This record gives sequence, structure tokens and C-alpha cells, in this order.
Amino acid sequence: MKKQFLLLLLLVVSYSYSQSVNDYKAVIVPLKYDFLNGENQFRLNTLTKFNLNKAGFVSFYASETIPAEYNERCSLLYVDVVKDNGFLTTKLFITLKDCYGKIIFQSIIGKSKEKEYKVAYTEALNEAFKSVYALQYKYNGNVAAKVEPVIQTEVVKPMASPVAVVKNVVSEPVVVNTVVGDSNLLYAQPTATGFQLIDSTPKVVMKLFKTSQPNSFIAMKDTVQGSLILKDNQWYFEYYQNDKLISEKVDVKF
Repeated sequence: MKKQFLLLLLLVVSYSYSQSVNDYKAVIVPLKYDFLNGENQFRLNTLTKFNLNKAGFVSFYASETIPAEYNERCSLLYVDVVKDNGFLTTKLFITLKDCYGKIIFQSIIGKSKEKEYKVAYTEALNEAFKSVYALQYKYNGNVAAKVEPVIQTEVVKPMASPVAVVKNVVSEPVVVNTVVGDSNLLYAQPTATGFQLIDSTPKVVMKLFKTSQPNSFIAMKDTVQGSLILKDNQWYFEYYQNDKLISEKVDVKF
């Protein structure tokens, strides 16, 4: 009876989500899950990538250099494994989020009563992946649906008649900290409100909060608050210091 119920549940999950996940080309696997203390602890990140590939997805670690055909971040999904509260039972479930942190798919809860962490986490994660397999994922080629909108700027022509115009003088930003090379590359992990940017340690370097514009985030770096803005295909962290606008070039992989 329990197996029949699980099969019915998997079929419902498959029907509810398959049309959504099929819109995405690949999945990004993070270096570390929040409920664990270290990168790829108990090899859960490796197990996640293995199961995703087995389920038909193309997947990459967040630290990988991915092919150019997957560079459009909103054509990708971002996987996370979440630990649920349970007394004497290990409970894990999987989420697949879009580039804005919206949950596109959430798996069933995988459970294990094993006492050893590695065995329990492995067993629970494999059970949670049963609903991912039930999706029968196959990319449908809907790339255009995930392309970020282009912000149009209206050009105002000057008036023909001589009119005194009062201009607000804005000083050019001082560009500092030009980032070059993979050693300073930051990796974006989706959060409930936006993203967190981590280095290869992994250490959280900056927190990003979504705005109404896909190419602009409210950004917090330590105690400094500013904005992360995309200009000419390059991200810049801009903030004021001593009444001077500072613009730091940041190398980010979403």
C-alpha cells in the first residue's frame, strides 16, 4: 500500500512540474549545502550531480567553467538540498530554483533512520531523488522564454529654442579593484531574496537582494551597502565613500 501511494505521489509530482523544468537547459550544483559544515561533505554534492545526470539533466558544479551555450544564467536551474526537522529521522528534500530564486520544483521528502550521518544523508537524498526521476526531464528548447529583458533607454532630443538648462553635475565614478583571472571569481548561489556570492574557499563575500530590474541588485559587502550593476557585460559593485562614488569591477559567475 505504501509503495502504491509513493508511486501515485511521484506521478502527481511529475505531472505538476515536468512542463516547467523542461524549459531549462542545465542545472548548477553548489559547492556546499547550508546544513553541512564543509564543501562536498559526505560527498552529497557529488551524489547530487550524479543523480541529476542520471535523471537526464546536464549539470555543472558552481566552480566549473561552463560552455558558452550555457552562459545565459536564466536558462539554468540551481539545485539545493534542504534538511527538514525530524526526531530520530533524517529528512532531506531537493529544490530546483530559477535565476531569481523562485522554486520551480520541490521533491518529496527523503527519509532515513540510520544513525551514521553519511549513510543517513545518502539514503535520504537518494529517496528524495525518486521524484526527480519521475519528472522524466527532457529539455524542450525554449531558450527565448528565459532571456532577460533588455532595458530600453529613451533618448530625449534637445529643444530648438534657447532655454537655460540646469544640470545636475555628477562626478564620474572612480573604478577600483579590477578583477582579472579565475582566482578572484565569485560564484552566485540563489537565496530566498536574491543571491550570495562565494569565493573558492567557500566564503560568502557579498549578499545580493533582488530589485525590479534583473541586471541590478542591492548589494552588501561586509558593512558596505551599494549596488551590483551589469554594464557592458561586466558587473560593478558601486557605493559611496567619503562622498565619492566608487565602482569596483567584480567577476561573477551566475
